[in-house]
Amino acid sequence: MALQRMLKFVTTAKEMPEKRDASVRATDFSEIYREFAAAKAAEQASRCSQCGVPFCQSHCPLHNNIPDWLRLTAEGRLQEAYELSQATNTFPEICGRICPQDRLCEGNCVIEQSGHGTVTIGAVEKYLTDTAWDMGWVKPIKPAAERAESVGIIGAGPAGLAAADVLRRAGVQVTVYDRYDRAGGLMTYGIPGFKLEKDVVMNRITQLEQAGVQLVLNCTVGVDISFDAIRGKHDAVLIATGVYKTRDLDHPGVKAAGIVRAIDYLTASNRKSFGDEVPEFDSGELNANGKRVVVVGGGDTAMDCLRTALRQGAVSVKCLYRRDRANMPGSQREVQNAEEEGVEFVWMTTPTGFAGNPVSTVIVQQMRLGAPDATGRQAPEVIEGADYEEDADLVIKALGFEPEPLPALWGVDALEVTRWGTVKADFQTHATSLPGVYAVGDIVRGASLVVWAIRDGREAGGAMLAYLAEATQVAAQ
Repeated sequence: MALQRMLKFVTTAKEMPEKRDASVRATDFSEIYREFAAAKAAEQASRCSQCGVPFCQSHCPLHNNIPDWLRLTAEGRLQEAYELSQATNTFPEICGRICPQDRLCEGNCVIEQSGHGTVTIGAVEKYLTDTAWDMGWVKPIKPAAERAESVGIIGAGPAGLAAADVLRRAGVQVTVYDRYDRAGGLMTYGIPGFKLEKDVVMNRITQLEQAGVQLVLNCTVGVDISFDAIRGKHDAVLIATGVYKTRDLDHPGVKAAGIVRAIDYLTASNRKSFGDEVPEFDSGELNANGKRVVVVGGGDTAMDCLRTALRQGAVSVKCLYRRDRANMPGSQREVQNAEEEGVEFVWMTTPTGFAGNPVSTVIVQQMRLGAPDATGRQAPEVIEGADYEEDADLVIKALGFEPEPLPALWGVDALEVTRWGTVKADFQTHATSLPGVYAVGDIVRGASLVVWAIRDGREAGGAMLAYLAEATQVAAQ
């Protein structure tokens, strides 16, 4: 019924636009769309088989109780469904939008495995939480009692904010330090607004601020404040810096103008959407409008760059990836979205050099897949003599991220790291080699998913509460 009303409304609006006031059209459409979304959510939720072995739940890093909140949604008990989803997920509206469900819950749905198409779990989760915000079901964070202990969190990304949520609900005093002028980390400045609307992120940040979480922004640890100073101010510290050091190319001509890092390109675009002054965007340096764009890389960051370039009005957008489609590290759903929007994928290729300054040409080497490497994936090999030139006005390097050398940057040699530069932390408690210091998210895992960062933050928050309680008990003896 809702779908029929929606189609009828759209048809009427197209046929008789002069008879309908614009404000009435907007109001009617919003109401009908809300009814349509509710109907679709209930329809999808009712498809859940309530199987005896919920693979969707076991393949969710947060182990969300997906079958039960789907059942509640199908029964129209939306507030109960939201509260159940919120119980295990600090940011369900964000996960519903950007989680690679095709690799996690939806990809392991029993109905999907039987060939009947997955239950669209992510879409239902997004609908539930959006409805919760609209209806006022998302309650302010109000600790039952305040505690004297304080925790300093370095990094305002999903891991740090998830831990802040857990700690603040328990009454702990929380201060979050971040290098950027807005909290949210890559959720704010790395992921495009067409995938994750920025007001969705800001709503959660506002909720934490109103709960008493102190944000110290534009603050680079090791420059504006020392790590030792943060340890001295707080009873415990959480490192949640993420990984921002970008992998680079080492080819002739790579320093030419017009060859840029993905993080710089995406940050400029997101800043512009906030209404900030972005000279590099306005000058065209970090703007794809009217340009032939080549993106190097095959992960989700590369997909974000490709789809952003299209929206900025690029003349053409191509992706160079050295393996085939089946071996791409990014979400297959994102690849499909990019293809449908007009991106051309050039599989089994890699750049070997660049010509022009500003860049005008990418020298491309064709590849083939050889024997498996140490990870089990087939290693790409060069096809001798199979190279060609690709025209380009803007080349975006989306090759992934690596950890910054925190012990050197912060002057803390006792902070143990792995041979990859990630911080060593206990698998369950997230405790590091320094007493009272914990670490979570990408700085421990390497570049990973937002949902894993949320899980780490929640776990570390619980472990830090136990540490603070034990310290208080010892001090009282």
